[in-house]
Amino acid sequence: MRLLIKQRVFSWTDSYDVYDEYGNRKYFVKAEFLTLGHQIHVYDMQNREVGCIRQKLLTLLPEFRIEMDGVECGSIQKKFTFLRPKYEVDCNGWRVEGDFLGWDYDVYAGCSAAIHISKEPLHWGDTYVLNFADPADEKMGLLLVIAIDAANCSE
Repeated sequence: MRLLIKQRVFSWTDSYDVYDEYGNRKYFVKAEFLTLGHQIHVYDMQNREVGCIRQKLLTLLPEFRIEMDGVECGSIQKKFTFLRPKYEVDCNGWRVEGDFLGWDYDVYAGCSAAIHISKEPLHWGDTYVLNFADPADEKMGLLLVIAIDAANCSE
């Protein structure tokens, strides 16, 4: 299964449209405009909130909490490094490996890859492709990728 995340270029806040593998719009993502720290909401096409990413305030390095259906189900925290970004991910028992700056990384559940994320070049605005091994991981994987994007952009 596959999802395509496209950034809305002309928007006051971080906004994305998420499409399924057939090109149908499946979710949309909007950040709140006037808040302390990032607060990003993911909605389905019936305008129901699927999940939320909230930045934890008063931390030395960026940290984000992932909520799905009103329940906190994970977090991501940027680690102090000099050359390449590293994150500590506590989400669904997953671990993340790869090139975060180049947007080419994998999310692993145990020994097998659950999600592969890559950035598509030559698009107007950022465009990311998420390939899922199990369709049941779709919502949690989408929230995790948006949290990693927020952590990358929170410098």
